[in-house]
Amino acid sequence: MKPGHDETLARIAQVIEEHRSGDTAGSYVARLLAKGEDAILKKIGEEATETVLAAKGGDRLHLVRETADLWFHCMVMLAYYGLGPQDVIAELQRREGISGIDEKAARKPSTREEE
Repeated sequence: MKPGHDETLARIAQVIEEHRSGDTAGSYVARLLAKGEDAILKKIGEEATETVLAAKGGDRLHLVRETADLWFHCMVMLAYYGLGPQDVIAELQRREGISGIDEKAARKPSTREEE
């Protein structure tokens, strides 16, 4: 990441947090958080699908925009669970330099994990 990118994520996370208890009539984030877990997770599923379709479509700008939507909604989800981008960045830093195969093998087995 270039310098400043993690600060951008932190600023967006702060805005999400500020809107958490905001007016649901005037804040999309407040409205989505108020709807709860199922609504947030459904929105992430929709955004993930749109991102995949954009990638398949080959339009790079469309892909970037859909990925931004997906990341934003993932940040809303993280906020819902009391987490933030710093938690994801810390995990990515922990994994840095570790083979994906080795990292996955080191995880504890989970009934939800498919591979």
